[in-house]
Amino acid sequence: MDRSTLSQLLAPDNDRLPRVETLASIATAEQVSIDWLVGLTHEGPLGAGILRQSVQVEPDAPSPADERLARWQAEAAGYKIRYVPTTLPDLLKTDRIIAYEYRQFATVDPDQSLEQSHAKLELQRRSESEIEVCNSVQAVEGFARGEGVWRGLELEARKEQLARMIALADELYPAFRWFLYDSRNRYSAPLTVFGAKRAVVYVGQMYFVFNSLEHIRHLTKHFDDLIRAAIVQPPAVIGLLERLLQELNDTGRIP
Repeated sequence: MDRSTLSQLLAPDNDRLPRVETLASIATAEQVSIDWLVGLTHEGPLGAGILRQSVQVEPDAPSPADERLARWQAEAAGYKIRYVPTTLPDLLKTDRIIAYEYRQFATVDPDQSLEQSHAKLELQRRSESEIEVCNSVQAVEGFARGEGVWRGLELEARKEQLARMIALADELYPAFRWFLYDSRNRYSAPLTVFGAKRAVVYVGQMYFVFNSLEHIRHLTKHFDDLIRAAIVQPPAVIGLLERLLQELNDTGRIP
């Protein structure tokens, strides 16, 4: 570009942006993304000289939790993680529940799923990130009753899972905060927001990965709306779980 244009762009009071062709040239020469140049993402240097897409599709995801989620969580160490699970929070699951839940996925290694769950729990115990989780209260009650995907799950396995969730929700609080909303008033697809790094939505057999700050802000707002609508706050979640477990111990069923 000519010297006068460069001087204008570098002036402290300038609000003018370069032309798209200029931005593309700078991004290519410096191996950074255009989104980063204009302040829409924190992702700067690119590893292979390819401009980072604001939305990516990650296929071949037969289960809602695989090694990619573990990698993205490790990359987001220090950021707040917001998480809407497909069923129950992975790091709270017992080995029996993980084996039951992923037994139908022929391409999922149960041992690997167990390792990932244990790794998430240990990572959270080191408090490298705060995690906020939102479930519907109906999903938790449906698990206790053995409804939906949990139909056929043994009573003892459900009681063991409730006891584990009570213990871990108490141990990990306040770094781990679990909110329950009413699914009659709110809905959410499974998603995880890894701070300002990325947001991931699971749509079944694939992830949509959002890298731009604009997309991340929208999904963060969606999550925050779930929290504002929560009818069970983190300190009360343990009480709800204890009540469900007591009813199973007393009668073997949830009314």
